[in-house]
Amino acid sequence: MSRAETIREIERYFDDGGFVSDLARRVAIKSESQNPARHAELTSYLECEMRPTLERMGFGCALLANPLEGGGPFLLAERIEDPALTTVLTYGHGDVIRGQEEQWRAGLDPWLLTREGERLYGRGSADNKGQHSINLAAVEAVLKTRGRLGFNLKVLIETGEEIGSAGLREMCAQNRQRLAADVLIASDGPRLTPARPTIFLGTRGVLNFDLSVDLRSGGHHSGNWGGLLRNPGIVLAHAIASITDANGAILVPEWRPESLTSSVRAALAGLVIEGDAEGPRIDADWGEPGLTPAERVFGWCSFEVLAFVTGNPDKPVNAIPPRARAHCQLRYVVGVDPADIVPALRRHLDRNGYAMVQLAPARDSFYAATRLDPDHPWVKWIAASIERTAGVKPAILPNVGGTLPNDVFAHVLGLPTIWIPHSYAACSQHAPNEHLLAPLAREALAIMAGVFWDLGEPGSAPH
Repeated sequence: MSRAETIREIERYFDDGGFVSDLARRVAIKSESQNPARHAELTSYLECEMRPTLERMGFGCALLANPLEGGGPFLLAERIEDPALTTVLTYGHGDVIRGQEEQWRAGLDPWLLTREGERLYGRGSADNKGQHSINLAAVEAVLKTRGRLGFNLKVLIETGEEIGSAGLREMCAQNRQRLAADVLIASDGPRLTPARPTIFLGTRGVLNFDLSVDLRSGGHHSGNWGGLLRNPGIVLAHAIASITDANGAILVPEWRPESLTSSVRAALAGLVIEGDAEGPRIDADWGEPGLTPAERVFGWCSFEVLAFVTGNPDKPVNAIPPRARAHCQLRYVVGVDPADIVPALRRHLDRNGYAMVQLAPARDSFYAATRLDPDHPWVKWIAASIERTAGVKPAILPNVGGTLPNDVFAHVLGLPTIWIPHSYAACSQHAPNEHLLAPLAREALAIMAGVFWDLGEPGSAPH
């Protein structure tokens, strides 16, 4: 049996409805990690759906408890054919965000996979049940045609990614030896464009924080006191305006990486970011000047104001409000010290006369920025495998613009990390009407079957 026969096998699996059937069964499990009442469904997804799938392929499976109280469980599956062979760790998450049933358009149900044209609608179809289903189906296709993998594979599926991967770091730290591998190859997030196979090598880090100005105990009539009392909304607006210039370029020195490395610039050269018909139009003059759109979102930092409130916007009154509050976010890349993000902003605000602005991180933990060098041997190897199958060179992103728990794999487990996404930016993964593109899924199945076939070829994988 050959590589080409393996790819034909996986394409038949899709064309004959096998993939849709498997994904429909998984989408039907209401594994909402944001809903405490769904804890049993999280366990059911692992024990009743994923364990039988993996055991059928000859994996030994173990359900691991979350080290954090109340956290969702983990499934670790292992198929060790020979300790001397290359060992790959792959990852997925079986949890989804809330179904938002009442917000889906007529004819759609988040828990019933529905195909309309090229779209497969259902909660988790893109994030992340569809993506790890593609990878596991590709593994099974290799086993059917070759009879073995030719490498060792460990599969980790968590059930808390949508609530910050609570407990993942601690679990991996406790099981370092058990999770030891040569490389992480996993799938999540979007392609650069639906038609362009994509690799990304890390993620931007993220830190959310609150800025607030609290000046007095209550509101005061704006006619009697206007011009006499400092307005917290105006103070906070000016404080926020000091963080970037009028076009969004960051002005906090410590939030600006020194520069883009030559390998990052080379990887991003020529990449075009285009929104589809349902996406927004890019503002060409927004963000760091002198950088291309690809460099701004994949190679640089961005500061965002996610919410800003003062007074009562729904029912305004003629009173100077006593307080104002903004919820803000920094997406940052390798080269920015995560431990200094909040202290650096505190120093910046104080230097600019905004000592009265209070600053507090919005949560205790955050994802750190990660990035594998685009010149790494594993990157070149996987890019070549994808090109062999798809007939085009994949886009190589040093890191994706969003955030995944990649720092756990890169920093805690010390692995080179390669992500091969099987979705696209307009898939509505955290909104009503989430969907997976059927043509993209079919191509992704072939790509992953090719990657897993190539991994088993003697002497093929990097050392």
